[in-house]
Amino acid sequence: MPKVGIIYNDIKPIACKVALDLQAKFEASGWEVLLETGCGGLLGYSQPDRPICHTRIEQLTPPHFNADMTFAISLGGDGTVLSAFRQLAPIGIPLLTVNTGHMGFLTEIYLNQLSQAIEQIIAGDYCIENRSMLTVRLYREETILWEALSLNEMVLHREPLTSMCHFEIQIGKHAPVDIAADGIIISTPTGSTAYSLSSGGPVVTPDVPVLQLAPICPHSLASRALVFSDAEPVNVFPATPNRMVMVVDGNGGCYVLPEDRVHLHRSPYTAKFIRLQSPEFFRILREKLGWGLPHIAKPTSVELP
Repeated sequence: MPKVGIIYNDIKPIACKVALDLQAKFEASGWEVLLETGCGGLLGYSQPDRPICHTRIEQLTPPHFNADMTFAISLGGDGTVLSAFRQLAPIGIPLLTVNTGHMGFLTEIYLNQLSQAIEQIIAGDYCIENRSMLTVRLYREETILWEALSLNEMVLHREPLTSMCHFEIQIGKHAPVDIAADGIIISTPTGSTAYSLSSGGPVVTPDVPVLQLAPICPHSLASRALVFSDAEPVNVFPATPNRMVMVVDGNGGCYVLPEDRVHLHRSPYTAKFIRLQSPEFFRILREKLGWGLPHIAKPTSVELP
């Protein structure tokens, strides 16, 4: 019996309704259907008084999901997609991303295209696009305090009402660099169109094997975004007496103290997006962000009233 998983945003009534409708349709066609909410992929928070408070990356996968699943469907916005891949990437399940939210930059289709899309997938008329992910870990000495799987980015920033921070960053075996800023963002190519873009970082096409570092409000004209090979691990050392806050994929995180170290490297797991046509990244940039739209010339003369 073929098996399909459905991960949905249970806060949105439309996503809940569609999930139940899909379950009924698949079961009527002889499929086994497994339902899970996006909450299962939410990251926890650690606190200074209980720093070792994390769920290991592999433990976010729902216990009834396994590699025998043909594919899965996410119903929600970009947050649901990020949550779903934290649950699915460790077991390599491809995901059809359906937009029931607002922006839906990471989603493949809208609800009105869902029936046709499922028929296309069952017929095998689709391809898989692999997107790189990050493993993010917080260490105190050699003890892991917190870890997460990230599709977009890791953000390390100052707390409110504290001064600018210094970050000592070592990429691979290169000499460490010091950046003074409100925070830093280390992102994947997928994350280059998220927070990193808002902080002045470049857009990177998903097939390029790189990571990028973008300072947030740097205190230097020389501090600009840096793009480097994703084969290089990254270590970030807080060079400030104040504690900082780390957030992964805008979802969860932990406090980072001066004696801590944040370690990042390309994850062995990838996000497997189901594509119903050949991926066209520039089309998505144009439709979602308005990039590359034709310039409308100003009139050569203006008649005054």
